[in-house]
Amino acid sequence: MNRKNMNRGFKKLRVWQDAISLYVLAYKVFSGFPFELKKVAANSIDAAHSISRNVSEGYCRRSLKEYLNHLNIALGSCGEFHSCYESFKQADQIKDDEYEQLDQLHYKVENALLKLIKSLQKKQKDNQWEDTFHSK
Repeated sequence: MNRKNMNRGFKKLRVWQDAISLYVLAYKVFSGFPFELKKVAANSIDAAHSISRNVSEGYCRRSLKEYLNHLNIALGSCGEFHSCYESFKQADQIKDDEYEQLDQLHYKVENALLKLIKSLQKKQKDNQWEDTFHSK
């Protein structure tokens, strides 16, 4: 069953879809880490997951200011996640192809977030945001 309403519109956002894909990839790459690295693996997976969670939470807030705040938090999680897999690469804890997959998708998500933030900041500046529910 396809359940749709205004509050689930974030699922149409390409940045949210790609952020979910990034989380899935992070889980696949890091969940096999040895026991002594389970904490850093879990933190890294959580950082990747935080991106999509903040995009969706911000979207579900009707306030543009809150939406932008959550997108900026998602952008911070992007930075945190980048630092995670970059350090794993330098420590030879992930393979070159895993790093490349993570970096390509991360870069796509990060740039999409930056574009969305810029677009919403323009709407904010131009006073083009409606934060009420309309019934047709």
